[in-house]
Amino acid sequence: MLSSEDLSYGMIRFNLKLVLLLLCAAVVIVTLSLWTRCGEVVLANRGRKNSGQAAEWDTGNKKLPNGQDTYGGEVVEHGGNSDLQGYEEIECNINGEHSIGCRKEGGEIYLPFSFLQKYFEVYGKLATYDGYERFEWSHSYSKVYYPKGKYDPRGVFMYFENYNVEVRDRVKCVSATEGVPVSTQWESQGYYYPTQIAQFGLSHYSKNLTEPEPRRTVLEDAESDLLAHWVVPNGAALSRILDPRTGSHVVQFSSPDSVTSGISLKLDHVLDFVLSLNFVFTINSSFTVVLQSREKRDQIFHLHYICSDLLISAQDQYVYHGIGHCEHTQPWRRLTRDLVVDLHKGLAYQNKPKRKLSRSKLKVVGLTFRGSGQLDNLTLSTSEHLSQFYDAAQWLVLHQDASTGGWPNPVRRRVAPGMADLEPGWYSAMGQGHALSVLARAYHHSGGDTSYLHSALAGLRPFEVASSAGGVLARFLGHIPWYEEYPTQPASFVLNGFIYALLGLYDLGVVAPSASQQATQLFRQGMVSLKQLLLLYDTGSGTTYDLRHFMLGIAPNLARWDYHATHVNQLLLLATIDHDPLLTATAERWIGYMSGKKAPHN
Repeated sequence: MLSSEDLSYGMIRFNLKLVLLLLCAAVVIVTLSLWTRCGEVVLANRGRKNSGQAAEWDTGNKKLPNGQDTYGGEVVEHGGNSDLQGYEEIECNINGEHSIGCRKEGGEIYLPFSFLQKYFEVYGKLATYDGYERFEWSHSYSKVYYPKGKYDPRGVFMYFENYNVEVRDRVKCVSATEGVPVSTQWESQGYYYPTQIAQFGLSHYSKNLTEPEPRRTVLEDAESDLLAHWVVPNGAALSRILDPRTGSHVVQFSSPDSVTSGISLKLDHVLDFVLSLNFVFTINSSFTVVLQSREKRDQIFHLHYICSDLLISAQDQYVYHGIGHCEHTQPWRRLTRDLVVDLHKGLAYQNKPKRKLSRSKLKVVGLTFRGSGQLDNLTLSTSEHLSQFYDAAQWLVLHQDASTGGWPNPVRRRVAPGMADLEPGWYSAMGQGHALSVLARAYHHSGGDTSYLHSALAGLRPFEVASSAGGVLARFLGHIPWYEEYPTQPASFVLNGFIYALLGLYDLGVVAPSASQQATQLFRQGMVSLKQLLLLYDTGSGTTYDLRHFMLGIAPNLARWDYHATHVNQLLLLATIDHDPLLTATAERWIGYMSGKKAPHN
């Protein structure tokens, strides 16, 4: 018979075994539950990858057009806590076409923003204000510029003071012979694109009106006592003479080939990187500007400006720009160069990775002249906008077709399948209009130089010639006149190019009213057409770039947000000239589209 002590001991052992058994069972149940849960997630992911009817969406971080990172879909609780307790992974099937990983919290479903960005073409980024982090969502990456007053053809052109044409990737270089950009937009070898050249001129004209007066440092003017700063090696010569052609003193130099070092000027100049000088060189003369990194003193760049028709060439730290054929009998020339732009174009020419060589990280440390010739007004400055504006205006005067009044585009252009290619030599209403805007301002600013006016008046001729006959005039449905940016067959009716053409006509009509009544008539005719066709470009959530969908019976060519914003900005500007409510109402509706608003449905 068991004693009470034995019975008590046995019960304790039984209870311990029961507790251990229960603990083991709990561990097994939890393990199996977690194993099953992980297996479901893995199978779901594998199912999304292997499914033939639903492709998995790439939810990696993307870049905005301005280079900022987007939010990659990670859901973060308030206060930055990444604890996902209360969330449940769930598969989202999008229209039977895409399968992505989402998260569920109660009755709410969270989708990765990287998917939303690509699917709906929206934009977003994380931003921090006063230590508080928030996510900023936007439908458009472009900006609307509200006019500050009535548009003045003698003043700033639209918002072009914000343009930096020469730094665009599709600009090969700024020609040191012509002083204007060389485009690679449709031809990699480079060519002179009248529209781009006019935009270059308009941007510098506008910057001259909106930026502070430039800071200038005169390195040599042949009048001040600056000759002592030059280093003249044995065998070379430097002197000050009176030039009979200009009636002023200039510097004459001679540094033959036997003098390898040339005549030089040592500098330590920062922030001012626009070099300008007047010069007359003989054959095979050149000059070199030396730039140095302020952070890495062994990083030195040599910009060579040589008597050659070469556009640009570069090898390692050496960049070459041709300044054209040189003869001592040639007239004096004015050269204006943005040294930092010239350097960057030389590095890009070699297809090297883009370097962060900002103006604040460089300095000018030397200047050397070789060969022989004369120079004057050697200057470094923060900007020389008017000189660059007049370079563009002069190019337009010198390169206009005397018989047609047009500025030909020397490359083939394919606009859309179903439209005949534009053969080299075609004219653009946008290019003609931009040229008129440049020439009207040059005529005004120069105090009435008639060479600019005569060129502008001749530039009106293509507006009267049918696009099928080599001009820029098309007719919608054979009736409504339209000035074609691309004079295709059939017509394409590009909206932004048409409005730029209108602005050029308006500019000329206002600046020279007595001489250009034709420009005013063409502008008024175009405004009537714009009001008749404007709403054909409205999609209810954006705009179309052109009317190819109507002309070819294909899908609309939707305008990117930057082109849509251009449409808006153009209408806002026109509304300061023409007070028809249609212009303002349409612009305001189109502004709404940029923040996600849409036209009402039935």
